[in-house]
Amino acid sequence: MELATPRLLLREFHGTDHAAVHEFASDPEVVRYTDWGPNDPQDTAAFLREVAEYATRTPRSTFALAIVTPAVGTLIGSIQLANSETAPRQAEIGYVLARPWWGHGYATEASKALMRFGFDHLGLRTVNATCDPANSASARVLTKIGMRPAGRRHRYFRGQWRDRLFFAATAAD
Repeated sequence: MELATPRLLLREFHGTDHAAVHEFASDPEVVRYTDWGPNDPQDTAAFLREVAEYATRTPRSTFALAIVTPAVGTLIGSIQLANSETAPRQAEIGYVLARPWWGHGYATEASKALMRFGFDHLGLRTVNATCDPANSASARVLTKIGMRPAGRRHRYFRGQWRDRLFFAATAAD
């Protein structure tokens, strides 16, 4: 699967992507607000095996894609749309970018494309996302792609309950 935007290519991960993925996935600043990481090389390898397995499932419920800048040919991040296991026609979107690519609108562009794919091709009704309340850049991305704040949720990760801002968009938006 591939999705193209004016500046990006969202594609399946390749076996040769380990070094590029590990570069951002092992950066403590990049993963500061995530529920995973920083990765060691084995964590990154396990992630790549997991996303390769997602791509073979029928029907496919998780779309984990590499974010690539075709002009430069660089893998700059990861984005994922995962169908809810408990709520039909709902999915959650998440993304992470390597630090040198922050602040250039790439997260917004990639998220918009994958969310549109979910609505137009998967027939989703709602796409949700969460972010840490301190992650104002991610909250801005979610607002720019048409999501609306929908309260707070608490998630348990890294050994404790953490507050998360909850955002949602519907196909009608």
